Amino acid sequence: MQASQTVLERRYAALGLLLIAPTVLVFCAVIVYPLVSAIYLSLFSIFTPTLQGEWVGLDNYRTLLAKDEFWSSLVNNLIWTVGTLTLQILLGVGMALVLHQNIWFRSLARSLILFPYFISTVVAVLVWKWLFNDLYGILNHLMLAVGMIDMPVDYLGTMPNAMISVILVGAWKFFPFVVIAVLARLQTIPDALYEAARIDGAGPIARFFDVTLPQLRDVLVVIIMLRAIWDFKEFDMIYLLTGGGPITSTQTLPLLVYKEAFALNQMGMAAAYAVVMMLIMLVFMIVYIRRTRQEADT
Repeated sequence: MQASQTVLERRYAALGLLLIAPTVLVFCAVIVYPLVSAIYLSLFSIFTPTLQGEWVGLDNYRTLLAKDEFWSSLVNNLIWTVGTLTLQILLGVGMALVLHQNIWFRSLARSLILFPYFISTVVAVLVWKWLFNDLYGILNHLMLAVGMIDMPVDYLGTMPNAMISVILVGAWKFFPFVVIAVLARLQTIPDALYEAARIDGAGPIARFFDVTLPQLRDVLVVIIMLRAIWDFKEFDMIYLLTGGGPITSTQTLPLLVYKEAFALNQMGMAAAYAVVMMLIMLVFMIVYIRRTRQEADT
C-alpha cells in the first residue's frame, strides 16, 4: 500500500513538473536569456554591425561612470520620471474624483478619459508635434491671437521648453491609468465614512484629507511604484518628440542605450548602460514587491 502511494506521489510530481515546464521555458526565453546576454555583452567591447569584439571586463562600467553624458542622462531621466509621475497622480486623482460624482455625462466622460491611454504613441506624438510647431502650430496661433506672446515659442527646440513639453505630453498620455485605478478604489469606500464625517461637521476638503486620501493611500503606493518603473524606461515618446534634443537636454538613459548601440555601434557599452539602468529599476521593483507582500499579509 505504501509503495503504491509513493509511486502515485511521484507520478503527481512528474505531472506537476510537466505542466509547469512551458511556463519555465517561456520565462527563461523572455527574461533569463536576455538578462544573462546583456550582462555578458557588457563585459565586451563589441562592434554592433558584426557583433565581434574583445573582452574588456569591467572597463565599460568604469568608462560609463566617468562619463558626464551618463550622469546628465540619469538626471534627465529622474526629472522626466518625477515630473510626469507627479502630474499623472494629480490629474488622475482629480479626474477620478470628478467622475465619481453623480454627473449627467459621467458614462461618456469615463469612456473619453481612456482615449489618451489607448491611442497609439506614434499618433499621439504626431498630433502634439503639430500643436507644438513654432511656425503653424495651433498653440502659438491661439496665444498670439489673444496677445499672450509677441512671437512664436519653440516648444521642442529650446530648454526648458522641451523638457516641460515632453513631461506634459507624457502626463496626458498616461494619466488615464491612474484614473482607472483610483476610480475603482473610490467606488469601494463605504458611504458611512462620509456620513460620519458630515455629522462631525467636516467640509469637502476635510472629507478628502480625512476620509478619501487615507482610503486611497494603499492603491496610490502601488500606482506610483508601477508608473515610476514604466516611466523610467520610457523610450518611444521621448525619442519621437525630441530625439533627446536639443543636443542632449532631454536625453534619458533608454535613449542613451539606443544611441550607443545603433548610432555609435558600441553594443558592449550599450549593454553596460542597460545593466546599470536595470539595477536602478530593480530598486523600484523591490519596493513594489515588498509593498504588495505587506498588503497580502494584512
